[in-house]
Amino acid sequence: MQVQTYHIPVLYQECLEALQIRADGVYVDCTYGGGGHSKGILERLGPDGKLFAFDQDADAAANVVADERLVFIPHNFKHLQRFLRLHGVAKVDGVLADLGVSSHQFDTGERGFSTRFDGPLDMRMDTSSTVTAADVIATYTEQQLHKLFEKYGEVTNSKTLARYIVQQRVVVKPTTIQMFKQMLAPMVKGLPQKYWAQVFQALRIEVNNELGVLEELLSQLTDVIKPGGRAAIITFHSLEDRLVKNVFKNVTEEDVNDPFGNKPVVQHWKMVHKKPIEATAEELKANPRSRSAKLRVAEKQHAATE
Repeated sequence: MQVQTYHIPVLYQECLEALQIRADGVYVDCTYGGGGHSKGILERLGPDGKLFAFDQDADAAANVVADERLVFIPHNFKHLQRFLRLHGVAKVDGVLADLGVSSHQFDTGERGFSTRFDGPLDMRMDTSSTVTAADVIATYTEQQLHKLFEKYGEVTNSKTLARYIVQQRVVVKPTTIQMFKQMLAPMVKGLPQKYWAQVFQALRIEVNNELGVLEELLSQLTDVIKPGGRAAIITFHSLEDRLVKNVFKNVTEEDVNDPFGNKPVVQHWKMVHKKPIEATAEELKANPRSRSAKLRVAEKQHAATE
């Protein structure tokens, strides 16, 4: 398995402890990647245990280990419930999702995720999908670009940036990272590295519909996880973390629209920790990419409390 070269699993021990893995349990790893977290789960499973692992990135398939207890599903985890049903599974004991971009994706220049390399302005996690970052830059309206840079990247000059892109793309439509960075160079504010990280994050979230996919996953967890089972979700930016926190704290749109608390709140989840778990100083030193990782863990409540 290419765990160390493909991707270093973040908050590895913390995730495995959070899931409270039973030897005969059924678990899901929503983001197989290099197989790091999955390997840890398999080591704790007995011969009757089962692990379903999802990953839409075709490159991840090369890391799949030969283990009869492992079922690899080469699709987006938003289809969680559908594929579990296809395999005759209604409920599982635990679900793990590491929402970060893998080191492999960042370090492979032709995937277009990193500002460090030149390559196609791509950013698709699922390379069979049709819309790339270049397509977003070439076709989105000024208002759409403004909103995505503002919301998904918290880019300081998002409005000015959007207007500038629309003006410049009349002359040239960037198709590579280098072309894109050269075109936008006059717009960079503050620390260039931070600015580009924000711009690229915004485009990546849009290209892969990351927040929409996360919402779809979260909406299925209540039905998929057994009472007493656990969900462990690792996020890497505040937008993701807020979605996860609201679900685990049983906050719904109804709560927002019912300020006087007239409607009963269904307690599907109990937070295992009040605050998210973050990387230790030791892990940060070994893997700097873990610095923004936040792990939230919740336990599915029994029917009697719902």
